[in-house]
Amino acid sequence: MSDTLTVRLGERSYPIHFGADLTAEVRAAVAQLEREGRRVAVLTDRNVAARQAAALKAMFGGAPMLVTGAGESVKSFAELERVMDFLAENRLDRAGVLVAAGGGVIGDLGGFAAAAWLRGIDFWQVPTTLLAMVDSSVGGKTGVNLKAGKNLAGAFHQPRAVFIATGLLATLPPREFAAGMAEVIKYGLLGDAALFAQLEREPLTVASPALAAVVRRCCEIKAAVVESDERELAKEGGRALLNLGHTFGHAIEQVAGYGEYLHGEAVAIGLAAAARLSARLGLPVGGDEIARVERVLAAHALPARLREALPLESLMAAMARDKKVRAGTLRFVVLKSPGESATQPGVDPALVEGVWRELGAA
Repeated sequence: MSDTLTVRLGERSYPIHFGADLTAEVRAAVAQLEREGRRVAVLTDRNVAARQAAALKAMFGGAPMLVTGAGESVKSFAELERVMDFLAENRLDRAGVLVAAGGGVIGDLGGFAAAAWLRGIDFWQVPTTLLAMVDSSVGGKTGVNLKAGKNLAGAFHQPRAVFIATGLLATLPPREFAAGMAEVIKYGLLGDAALFAQLEREPLTVASPALAAVVRRCCEIKAAVVESDERELAKEGGRALLNLGHTFGHAIEQVAGYGEYLHGEAVAIGLAAAARLSARLGLPVGGDEIARVERVLAAHALPARLREALPLESLMAAMARDKKVRAGTLRFVVLKSPGESATQPGVDPALVEGVWRELGAA
């Protein structure tokens, strides 16, 4: 029996279903669409297709399925065109539904394809990674990467349903689970001190009894933020807070080359950077708080510094092209304390450069 949380966005509201195994629920929902004469197509990647073949078959039966490569490089216009051709070949009309079954890359790519195909069709998210379950499957941000930066092309397109089956994490490689934990830690830092303290006391693993509750808590936090600021238009705070660690992290991904760092690994370094920047800005975050953040990252097998030096000039240039630039000024998300965050415009670039150097940039 699944548990459900509703993301309340008026006519775009949708349920997030939680459970260890949601195979029956997904199959029943697919069958209902088919009874209504609505075509269903599935997008996944080669890793999910190999590790979860039986689950995909049980959930989607004989629905047409496109299997992409794996990794951040899949979020490209070339792959987007391939998805569009797949939708055309399978004659999905405006009543059709595209299901994104995979991690954040598949969700972002599938969501963008659904937003653009016939100017918008419905899509579902069936996340298979921890990162996608706690973050990217909820909220409607979709897109692909450009040479100029991460996620610079995309659309806000909310899913019609999200099915989070934590049992799917059993086949997730440890490095991918750790990458997802970066987003969990982010939620604790930006708005739930009790969650952060829980992660300090007892690092979360795929076998932790607390895993399902933590996943749901992250979704609750994100749903509340999205409901209050769906398109990230608030002048202060709002949905921008969900970018804690991401301004630094996206720059790392772009400069190192997409795929060199998993998204969560780059965000983890970004969280350490945000703590250090907060201290440099004179906020009540000192050495003890920075050490707490870095200890929690280390306890979850995540980096707090660059593995190899990256060019400082390139990192700063990548930041300048970030989506969060407004009127030529980059907004950072900073920490007031572990559990409370805020947006901060007008940061002196020299302070940011100092943080980058501490993290290993050259």
